[in-house]
Amino acid sequence: MNRIGIIGSGPIGSAIARLAVAADHEVLIANSRGPESLTDLIDELGPLAQAGDASAAAEFGDIPVLAVPLSAYRALPVEALGGRTILSTGNYYPHRDGRIEALDTLESTTAEYEQTLLPDSVVVKAFNNIVAHHIPRLAHSHPRTALLVAGDDGEAKARVSRIVDSLGFDTVDAGTLAESALFEPESGAYTSIYAADADGFAKSYLDDPGAPVTAARLRELLASSHRPDVAARRF
Repeated sequence: MNRIGIIGSGPIGSAIARLAVAADHEVLIANSRGPESLTDLIDELGPLAQAGDASAAAEFGDIPVLAVPLSAYRALPVEALGGRTILSTGNYYPHRDGRIEALDTLESTTAEYEQTLLPDSVVVKAFNNIVAHHIPRLAHSHPRTALLVAGDDGEAKARVSRIVDSLGFDTVDAGTLAESALFEPESGAYTSIYAADADGFAKSYLDDPGAPVTAARLRELLASSHRPDVAARRF
């Protein structure tokens, strides 16, 4: 059994929490609204789940999960996260996060930018190229669905990959934080690759049930992917 602290209780954080308790992991979840706002989610998740503040989530397990907007990073408990491997699920959305020059100019990828905000942690990127409702639908799929994992530290990536595997997914090593741009929004290895119907997904992604993507297929998609024009990102 692992202990996983999750900062962020939105769709991605909640989806990971559900898979974690199903895999017999203990979870502690925090959000910006406080533990009392998580009562319904904790009741749903059962005895393996508890609520706390962000510092408690950061210290709860070996690999905290960050499922918060970029705009929330400066409010994170940086000291409590220091020295830890971080599983970051985030992406850059200007309409939500505001314009960030280092990202718009391609000076940095989102993951590299996150690393500058958490200089004493080791950031590993995962779960950022799949929509939230596909996560439970594709976990433990047959054939088994794969997710991309990127980071600058090989051992940290291996540790995150073991967590991802325990939640029901194969993993594909996507390289460094710099290379993680190849599975950011508008790249060729982003969310629509998990769609059961690409046209239907484009019209109403929440209605799409998802379809498995094997590790071999994911490697092909990553190899043909491209770094997107981040400055043009509007949605």
